[in-house]
Parts: sequence; C-alpha cells; structure tokens
Amino acid sequence: MPNIHLTSAMEEHAQGQIRSGAYADLSEVVRAGMRLLMEKDGARQFYRLKAELEEAMRRVEDGEFEEFDAEAYEPDA
Repeated sequence: MPNIHLTSAMEEHAQGQIRSGAYADLSEVVRAGMRLLMEKDGARQFYRLKAELEEAMRRVEDGEFEEFDAEAYEPDA
C-alpha cells in the first residue's frame, strides 16, 4: 500500500473515527473516502451527460439539427 500523508486535522479526524469504532483502522477510513470520491465522480459524469442531453434537446426543439442519412453515412450497408 502506498504511503499516505494526511494533514494533522485529517489524521485527527481519522483517528477519531477509529476510536469511535466506525472504522477498524486507517485503511478502512481511506477506503471509505475513496468510495465517496468515486461516487461523487460518477455523479459528476451523470450530471455532465444530463446537461449535454438537455442542450441537445433544446437544439432539436429549436430546429437546429440535420436529418441522419444512413445511406450517405455508410453507402455499402
């Protein structure tokens, strides 16, 4: 496992979590933090995709689109 350097406030908080029994050791605390970060990143990607879809729908509603021509896209299909 890589070395992890925490600020004193982070270390104190992590040790408090361990003392309270919420986590067995620092590795569990770090894994919990990584899970939250991964969830947050997943949510960020979801909201970015949602915003892109909303923008695409706005453009379609405003008539800013071209009809897709499958034959022109791939003539041999």
